Amino acid sequence: MRILFLGDVVGRPGRSALKRNLAAIRSEQSIDLVLANGENASGGIGLSSKSAKELFSAGVDFLTTGNHIWKFKDMYAFLDKEERIVRPANYPAGAPGRGWALFAPEGFPEMAVINLMGRTYMQALDCPFAAVERILEEIPESVRVRIVDFHAEATSEKQALAWMLDGRVSAVLGTHTHVQTNDARVLPQGTAYLTDLGMCGPLDSCLGMDPESIIKRFTGGLPQRFHVADGPTILQGAIFDLEESSGAANSISVWHMHIG
Repeated sequence: MRILFLGDVVGRPGRSALKRNLAAIRSEQSIDLVLANGENASGGIGLSSKSAKELFSAGVDFLTTGNHIWKFKDMYAFLDKEERIVRPANYPAGAPGRGWALFAPEGFPEMAVINLMGRTYMQALDCPFAAVERILEEIPESVRVRIVDFHAEATSEKQALAWMLDGRVSAVLGTHTHVQTNDARVLPQGTAYLTDLGMCGPLDSCLGMDPESIIKRFTGGLPQRFHVADGPTILQGAIFDLEESSGAANSISVWHMHIG
């Protein structure tokens, strides 16, 4: 099974680039399954049900999210009914949606997708390490392909979770920082790892946003209204190959594409 996991989709530029190019990418790279983090796909912050449906129509098979998932109120009911999207599992009990899901891509064995959020420099949620232990106890033993999106700020927290899960899940992929890292590797027990997938959004930007407003925020210290940047777009993520029977990863590599 060959999987492409795309970094945080940022606003209309990210959505439009995927609509125009994802079918060709799937064909050229022999991709069996596409996952993406969609929590910034609507206006650069948050995800609406309309944008989620647009990403599914573009060819994304499954969506993960993060701390901005609650911005659009229509997502609350959408999270409860749409089985191809998850929110971080370590939100308190009673939050809309689910933190992990079983997913059966056509022609492939059932797999588990788990979404977690870090706590270092982020919102104080339940412990992601404890949350994933509980989830792994719930996943049927027969489901060997298990993919984790760890939406977190700190590199150390992401690496620690990956080492804890090495050999127990197929992949641990980091999201949230929008900056693609260069540390893709398969850990000793067969878990694919990358600290951050990067983003799908404007290249000439500050994490997808117009740099001017970000500069004013840092130099002036006052709140600013951020706007998604214009110009060329970059698509970033990772491609990894898994053994269907064992769930172990054979390889992982960073992937990116510039779009003029």
